[in-house]
Amino acid sequence: MPVQAVTREVVRVRFEPRPDAIELTGVSRWYGPVIGLNDVSLRVGSGVTGLLGPNGAGKSTLLRLVTGQISASLGDVRVLGEPVFQNPNVLRSIGCCPDLEKFNDEWTGRQFVRAAAYLAGFSAREAAARANDLLALVGLADAGDRVIGAYSKGMRQRVKLAQALVADPEVIVFDEPLTGMDPVGRRQMVELVRAFGAEGRTILVSSHVLHEVEAMTENVVLIHHGRVLAEGRVHEIRSLLKGYPHHIRIELEENAPERRRALAQRLVAEADLAGLRFDDEGLTVETTAPDPLFRVLEGLVVDDGFEVRKLYARDDSLEAVFDYLVR
Repeated sequence: MPVQAVTREVVRVRFEPRPDAIELTGVSRWYGPVIGLNDVSLRVGSGVTGLLGPNGAGKSTLLRLVTGQISASLGDVRVLGEPVFQNPNVLRSIGCCPDLEKFNDEWTGRQFVRAAAYLAGFSAREAAARANDLLALVGLADAGDRVIGAYSKGMRQRVKLAQALVADPEVIVFDEPLTGMDPVGRRQMVELVRAFGAEGRTILVSSHVLHEVEAMTENVVLIHHGRVLAEGRVHEIRSLLKGYPHHIRIELEENAPERRRALAQRLVAEADLAGLRFDDEGLTVETTAPDPLFRVLEGLVVDDGFEVRKLYARDDSLEAVFDYLVR
């Protein structure tokens, strides 16, 4: 039975933007001799923020601290301005879509979401209504009365999302939300996460699928060995990596070899290049000064008639930035 497409009609909430909805100050967490997080200070504001790092980097520890599942060994963890651990006033404003699954496979999806709403303090009638709305929101309206044991991995991800939304939380934490989803489901989940961020919610998404995080947001936190390596917009982080030349791809509308050579000669003469490489489609230049290069290239287009068909920085991407930082 096909699931319904994701719809935004049932979500009617808006939140005021917060620059520090999630705030960690000098936070460390250890498990016996093992350090999960080491002196992390971090502020996450409204909108969508991607949390990225290899396995064992400390992502799960950070998410468990933010959702109040564990306490910090040192430091302070606040959500919406208040300490989060053992604080019901804050916890009811947080929705969590975990990576791990603990379902009663004999329950239907509707029973599961309705129970979550009832536990959140809604009456039986309100819980039933919210379950109906949220199952429609995540594309499970037609599958709500099937037992969860018969759900695919992607459908289980959707029903976990539905339960995370029962209290209209201002803060939502997603731990690997795209795992096991088909391409259509992944696209719908990305669109839904972006829509939540546009409502003023604070969304923290942990993932190892870098290009899909880029589709959700430009704001990222890169974590490795329990420490935050960088935070901010991908382009801003990349601009701070002075030790790595930028690889910029240029393809001309007139792709004749002599035209490519002419452009290369002008760039070598007028721009500060660290390297240059030709191929059949265009050329790739390396530079530690991309902004002056772009100004030179702009002049060549405007004044000398070089028609550029495609121009992009090959390593001004989340994957390249992440690779540079964890080397």
